[in-house]
Amino acid sequence: MISDYIFQLVDVLLLLALFIDAPWAIRGNSHCQRGNPAVIRPHSVAITEFGAVGDGVTLNTKAFQNAIFYLNSFADKGGAKLFVPAGQWLTGSFDLISHLTLWLDKDAIILGSTNSDDWPVIDSLPSYGRGRELPGKRHKSLIYGRNLTDVIITGDNGTIDGQGSIWWNWFRNETLDYTRPHLVELMNTTGVVISNLTFLNSPFWTIHPVYCSQVIVQNVTILAPLDSPNTDGIDPDSSDDVCIEDCYISTGDDIIAIKSGWDEYGTSYARPSKNITIRGLVGQTTSAGIAIGSEMSGGVSEVHAENLTFYNSTTGIRIKTAPGRGGYVRNIYISNMSLTDVKTAIRFTGQYGEHPDESYDPKALPLIERITIDDVTGQNVKYAGLLEGLEGDTFLDICLSNINLSVTSKSPWNCSYIQGYSEAVFPEICEPLRETIIPDHYSGCYYPSHHLQSSSNETEVLDCLGKFMVA
Repeated sequence: MISDYIFQLVDVLLLLALFIDAPWAIRGNSHCQRGNPAVIRPHSVAITEFGAVGDGVTLNTKAFQNAIFYLNSFADKGGAKLFVPAGQWLTGSFDLISHLTLWLDKDAIILGSTNSDDWPVIDSLPSYGRGRELPGKRHKSLIYGRNLTDVIITGDNGTIDGQGSIWWNWFRNETLDYTRPHLVELMNTTGVVISNLTFLNSPFWTIHPVYCSQVIVQNVTILAPLDSPNTDGIDPDSSDDVCIEDCYISTGDDIIAIKSGWDEYGTSYARPSKNITIRGLVGQTTSAGIAIGSEMSGGVSEVHAENLTFYNSTTGIRIKTAPGRGGYVRNIYISNMSLTDVKTAIRFTGQYGEHPDESYDPKALPLIERITIDDVTGQNVKYAGLLEGLEGDTFLDICLSNINLSVTSKSPWNCSYIQGYSEAVFPEICEPLRETIIPDHYSGCYYPSHHLQSSSNETEVLDCLGKFMVA
């Protein structure tokens, strides 16, 4: 009798240890560190000092380039600020420098040129092996930076408008020679703040930090027509320590898409996206609110997203991958998501997308594991979940809890090659996820440590421990 009691007590202590000190739990605060767009730069100039004309007609590419060339002399003297006053400032692509603040006044609008010659052609990304849309090179983004430190793009809710409709038409008509440009791309850059601005009509993905660290995107609005092709909102790509918060995004593709390279090129480059926090995100899209992939060959992990509101959209959360991708998606935690008029709340797709060339390895299967989605409500949702893993490559430890969806389909769940657990899910979950999380499968589900410290599940364990102690 005493030995049974001891064994039971040891079981509870081990369970508590798993809950509090799980090796995959992320330590620290759940909140993003606030950026400081108002950091004082000791040197400041206005774009008008370099001959720029804000009439929406005059091309100001040289003015932007000359201003930034001049400000580069202050990079080691505390940095500099380029002030863009009210007006419509037409420009082609220009490069940023380290220790620079690009500041747009309230009624300032930077307009992207509608002449493709004003968007130079540059090399493809090494983790993609080619342009994303076409073999070969790609157009440079309107605002571009490479190998930089300490870059701030901010203002008093000024606007950056890519005037992308001409690019969308070229794409639809298949008359492009190179992959379309992003609106903002920062590459190999550390210490980025993008805040308090509106971004309109990107030719392609809107904000693309790639091979970056310590990136903050706060209080931005991103808009493009819902039928505009591939106008993703924010795409962290092979980047780490990224914070996205308090943004409104309405675009023609994924609101947020987390990526890390494409097939054998992403596997070879081997730079994952990790430690990504998303908070206070509102938006609508013809695609997904938050997507991971499909280019995820370098790996994606430690993604925490909370306080999400998506409406009039195709999908709430989506993971996209395919044979040949390799890589992994693991340790993902999504919580407090509200959906209205969304076709599919949660979707995993194991057979998605094309390949960069014929050199990919079809036996390179992705590892998808420890995905937790908690606290989801939805009104007028057609499907609760379409969860499709891969034959011979089951998606593991998928944990769904506290989900309540008003679903219109008579077949709310469709699951294949999926393994995991659930708790308090309505409508009733599919068979592969019917094992309950409580009490036997805590260790199989991923929770950040800040969630564990306040979770009701941990309270249950402590209560259980207390009962043993007084027994």
